[in-house]
Amino acid sequence: MRIILFFILFAYSSATLINNDMIAKLSNSNLNHFSFVVMGDNRDGNNILNKIILKTNQDSSIKFLINNGDFLPNGYQKEYKSYLQIIKNSEKPILSVIGNHEIPWYDGKTNYKKIFGNTDFSFTCGNSYFIVLDSSDKKISKKQFIWLEKELEISQQYLNRFVVSHVPLYDPREGKYQRGHSFKKLKQAKKLNNLFDKYNVTMFFGSHIHLYFKGMWHNTPYIITGGAGAPLKKNGFYHYIKVIVNGANIEYKVVKIDAKPLSLIEQGVQSIKDIFNLGDK
Repeated sequence: MRIILFFILFAYSSATLINNDMIAKLSNSNLNHFSFVVMGDNRDGNNILNKIILKTNQDSSIKFLINNGDFLPNGYQKEYKSYLQIIKNSEKPILSVIGNHEIPWYDGKTNYKKIFGNTDFSFTCGNSYFIVLDSSDKKISKKQFIWLEKELEISQQYLNRFVVSHVPLYDPREGKYQRGHSFKKLKQAKKLNNLFDKYNVTMFFGSHIHLYFKGMWHNTPYIITGGAGAPLKKNGFYHYIKVIVNGANIEYKVVKIDAKPLSLIEQGVQSIKDIFNLGDK
């Protein structure tokens, strides 16, 4: 089993990094009208992820999907293998963003980088610029902030600017502009909020909280989408966001997935399956 896993991971890392390969499929896109999907937090819920892939495969208008972090329970290599087997079933490119659950305690971000590439990256699709920011530590470094501002400067050449990051700036459940299941320090969250306001970010997509929220942080609109399969919070529901881009007119649709939330026992069983790669083949 270990030998097979090694060759699977080696084949991906030696040939091409997966996110780079997915972006390459979008490189020739000269579109002003297209749709894409944002989802987050499918850990311990591969059955929901499978349903999302099946549903999006049937929607010809969708160009690509972004999985906004916590797509693994613990970041172990066996879990990466299981995830890669699932996303192979997608007929659309899936870009996978690092979240806090992709970081095993003993190996940092090594597994993610070997398979997917840089944890901070950007790409374009038609008239839109996408910036993916690694917030898996619930904070960003000074180096990341400098990189982010440069990317936002570049994004001004495009009609739409989307920022995707696993951890939200604030936790809406705690009140307006409050800390919770969000960035560790309000000072940094506010600094990022000011930066997004300055560069007129079209939409900030966060996850990490296993619910759905939509609102405004000062002048920056945000969506939190954390319903792709992980254990739901009270009043939560499984879902993904379909984003329909029509020039500067953008529509955000919440697409619900019809599935009964797992019980605590079922969640535990699913976690064990993910760790030992005993899930559906």
